[in-house]
Amino acid sequence: MAVFTTVSPEELSLWLEHYPVGILQDLVPIAAGIENTNYFVHTSTGRYVLTLFEKLQPQELPYYLGLMNHLATQGLPCPAPLLNQQRQFHALLKGKPTSLVTRLGGQSQTHPTVDHCIALGHMVARLHQSALTFEGVQDNPRGQGWRIRTAREIRPFLTSFQQALLDHALAQAAPFDSTLPQGPVHADLFRDNVLFEGARISGLIDFYFAGTDNWVYDLAIVANDWCMTPQARLDPLRLSALLGAYHEKRPLSAEEIKHWPRMLVTAALRFWLSRLHDQHQPRIGSLLNPHDPAWFERILSHHLEQPCPCPL
Repeated sequence: MAVFTTVSPEELSLWLEHYPVGILQDLVPIAAGIENTNYFVHTSTGRYVLTLFEKLQPQELPYYLGLMNHLATQGLPCPAPLLNQQRQFHALLKGKPTSLVTRLGGQSQTHPTVDHCIALGHMVARLHQSALTFEGVQDNPRGQGWRIRTAREIRPFLTSFQQALLDHALAQAAPFDSTLPQGPVHADLFRDNVLFEGARISGLIDFYFAGTDNWVYDLAIVANDWCMTPQARLDPLRLSALLGAYHEKRPLSAEEIKHWPRMLVTAALRFWLSRLHDQHQPRIGSLLNPHDPAWFERILSHHLEQPCPCPL
């Protein structure tokens, strides 16, 4: 992610003495994202990712790191957090709670094909089913309460047109529905958070927005990124591939299919709001690259103007 906290090789070497990873050989900052500070770490025993959490507090981390560990032990291609000598998945570094996880191979796909969407549909269904046995509990941190609070904060910065769009979207957004299938969700499974080696998914990363929500909402987040055309429209072929593959592994219920158009709106609204907040309430980072909110404004407008039925 963006580098908010600079770590020197000397500082990291001392911190790594509490982990069974050998001697530090290389430390490279990762210039992507906007939430935490991340580094690629190469030691004499392997390659890892170091994350300094800029917002999350130590008491919040057991859920995220525990979920990643649970999924990795279930055989999913997720980063596995390392335990230190105190048998904890995190420890303070530069005054920030920090974790060290295994680095996965592969590359993200910036131009996904139908085949990529099929592989991802299968994997998301597998993720949902595997996460269901995780004992940790946490509400979606970017759920309805967050949407309402963030909308209130950024409203003064919006044009009258954007304010009207926001009001329309808030009225259409679907709150968490306890009657729909639910469980831990990734909630941020964009193209840059999925790694491929050829046609095989080799990594699912960045679980730090995870929480309990409706599974169909998580699927809508995926569709809004993986199946979108440059014109901010859903590509029918990729969408059918994604949902059909998911449905093969974990059939969608009639109620989930009915709520699909509202879930697309809700997912688009969540990311429009977060990008607006990052634009108007920026944080300082030496490699900060905030996302343009205009893209999700276009997606949200389209979903509201032309609701997309589920193609199943």
